[in-house]
Amino acid sequence: MSSEKRKPLDWYFKSNLLIRILIGLVAGAVVGIIFGPSVAWMKPFGSILVNLLKMIVMPVVLATLVVGASSINPSTLGKIGVKILAFYLITSAFAVGVGLLMGNLFKPGMGLELGAVADVAGKELSKPSLADTLIAIIPKNPFGSVASGAVLPTIFFAIILGIAISYLRQSKDERIQSSGEMLFKVFDGLAEAMYLIVRGVLQYAPIGVFALIAVVFGSQGAKAVGPLGTVTLAAFLGYILHVAIVYTVILIISKVNPITFFKGARTPMITALVTRSSSGTLPVTMKAAEEKFGVHKNVYSFTLPLGATINMDGTAIYQGVCAIFIGFAIGMPLTLGQQLTVILTAVLASIGTAGVPGAGAIMLLMVLNSIGLPVEAGTPVAAAYAMILGIDAILDMGRTCVNVTGDMTGTLVVAKSEKQVDLDVLNGKKNLEPESNSAI
Repeated sequence: MSSEKRKPLDWYFKSNLLIRILIGLVAGAVVGIIFGPSVAWMKPFGSILVNLLKMIVMPVVLATLVVGASSINPSTLGKIGVKILAFYLITSAFAVGVGLLMGNLFKPGMGLELGAVADVAGKELSKPSLADTLIAIIPKNPFGSVASGAVLPTIFFAIILGIAISYLRQSKDERIQSSGEMLFKVFDGLAEAMYLIVRGVLQYAPIGVFALIAVVFGSQGAKAVGPLGTVTLAAFLGYILHVAIVYTVILIISKVNPITFFKGARTPMITALVTRSSSGTLPVTMKAAEEKFGVHKNVYSFTLPLGATINMDGTAIYQGVCAIFIGFAIGMPLTLGQQLTVILTAVLASIGTAGVPGAGAIMLLMVLNSIGLPVEAGTPVAAAYAMILGIDAILDMGRTCVNVTGDMTGTLVVAKSEKQVDLDVLNGKKNLEPESNSAI
């Protein structure tokens, strides 16, 4: 009987979320263009989505960063750990730079004038200086930072707390070790609960996107279509350039044939593109690391799961492009200081960004908060963010593919530097695949 009651909504909840959000985007644009400013009554439905997203940001930041930092074992980090961490963080910084470069070149959002869409009377969006941002990273009251939505201080505190928990977990004192494990499980459980809530919020996303986009197009008309296409072009060009230049140069310096690498990485890259999940692609990535590249298990079993947690190069490119888009769309192009803050925030936030579909959209909220452009219901920033959310699934496919490619590049380069690679496998002289066909 209960299953029969759920059937009327099965068409919605059991259909592909990506398709639903895209339908919401297209339908909202069509309705907005046809009915014009009269669709303003839909604004509250869009505001609900904005509030739901704001509700989950800080708990997601705190929980995922603590879990990410506390998952790194200090006692086994060693040379391999230091090298892979340096690789992930440095390439992430380069990636944000690539995204900002693409954004500044293409200038997506210019001319949209979304300030006309929302009421911002009495609300001045501040532009904090870089020096103020750096000082404010250390929180006076971490709980106050969480409560007020201050992103950078929360990130700093979460990383420090996570590292402390990691040391507790490695203690030889049974009581201290037990306390560390208990704290880890609490935050891990909180993170999993937040992922569940995120999935629930995303079920409402198609409705919220429809309402927000309808209001935007009702005010702006068809001229809003071009900037979305420009954002997509800028992001994917950034993805391609990062892989083709940054990763390829690193491979060449490490004396790895890029053609050999990309041929072996093909299956994980396609899997990431389709699933939009670094974590979901992990078994495929591990299989390729062993069977295609000859990386020893003691290396890839550490570097790849770590990469799925903290290496978000594709997501970093996305942050740069989208932050530039939102700045232009609301008539407030980002200053150099704000762009440097985007790099800093994106790199730090990548440590805890979940490797699941749509995580980049949550991370974008954090980046916008850090540069003084909070997503508040009824503001131009919320309208611009809604436009990005409408095409986020498309952008997510490319950024996840880049994320996974970066994981494999870093793993192979670090393993080779430590002589933890079977060169016969890497060079195609030995084939391990027939022995492990049952792995997938």
